[in-house]
Amino acid sequence: MQAWVHNIWYGQHWAKYLLWPLSLVFGVISSVRRTLFNLGVKQAVSLPVPVIVVGNITAGGSGKTPTVLYLIELLRANGYKPGVISRGYGVKLTQPLWVSRDANASDVGDEPAMLVRRSGVPMVVAPDRIAAAHLLLERGDVDVILCDDGLQHYRLARDIELIVIDGDRRLGNGLLLPAGPLREGPWRLADAEFIIANGKAQPQEYPMSLVSGGLYHLNGDICEPLTGKSVVAMAAIGNPERFFSSLKQQGLQLTKQQAFADHAAFVEQELDNLSGGLPLVMTEKDAVKCRDFAKPHWCYLAVNAKLTPEFDSRLLSRLADVATKKGNYHGV
Repeated sequence: MQAWVHNIWYGQHWAKYLLWPLSLVFGVISSVRRTLFNLGVKQAVSLPVPVIVVGNITAGGSGKTPTVLYLIELLRANGYKPGVISRGYGVKLTQPLWVSRDANASDVGDEPAMLVRRSGVPMVVAPDRIAAAHLLLERGDVDVILCDDGLQHYRLARDIELIVIDGDRRLGNGLLLPAGPLREGPWRLADAEFIIANGKAQPQEYPMSLVSGGLYHLNGDICEPLTGKSVVAMAAIGNPERFFSSLKQQGLQLTKQQAFADHAAFVEQELDNLSGGLPLVMTEKDAVKCRDFAKPHWCYLAVNAKLTPEFDSRLLSRLADVATKKGNYHGV
């Protein structure tokens, strides 16, 4: 199903014409909602600390989570105390939930579980980002908030917007959901202060690359080298082909590669059958969902985002201006 949808969005599949009327309805609803906030009919809620929204205008993977991890480390290195809020995709929540380091992905979402386990960042998940932010500020020592995937959540006032796009797939067929991958039209890029391209960057975009952070067992121990060895690869992310390609580039011999729906859950027997006794290599986001029943021959690939000094300098300068206006002087 996922492959069929991606063929429509990024290929020349005729089904996009059948879905276009639904995209038109989606676009009207989205535009009206945004206009109501722009005109002040609906009020956005401002917070006492700077808010940086990191999102994308396409459905599916663009490298947003590694970008958030990069920002956490960048801000910490420059004297800030970041915290993160998120929707908690795929999780049914009735109130804000603090994400602990040992939180189960089924309770908080796979991306929040991964972010906190990797970085230890203070984080709250909730459908209502405003409520999440209030709990984060009440319980955490936080002077800047990163909103993970909240670009279209206009009720939250934001000081800085970062849009992450796939530098290779770009905007697909350029159509709105469901006929295309776009959550908002291409014009939305003009509103963002920072456009980060994962891969090939165009003028006015900041290039980002994803570099390997090594292979690890699901308990966190370093995995023995697998270069030249036969492995089975699996991924339940928005763009699994990028993950499979990165493994091949590192010299792993993929005897089987299995793509699952984004955010899919797993059971032990399913993955045992998939691996067939061979080393099973997965994404870090999938690893947090499997650690409770992990086998010794299962590993995950850690990836790290790498951006340019020009991006770092401009973002920190912009953040310092916002922090000063809000009376927040914790950064250096």
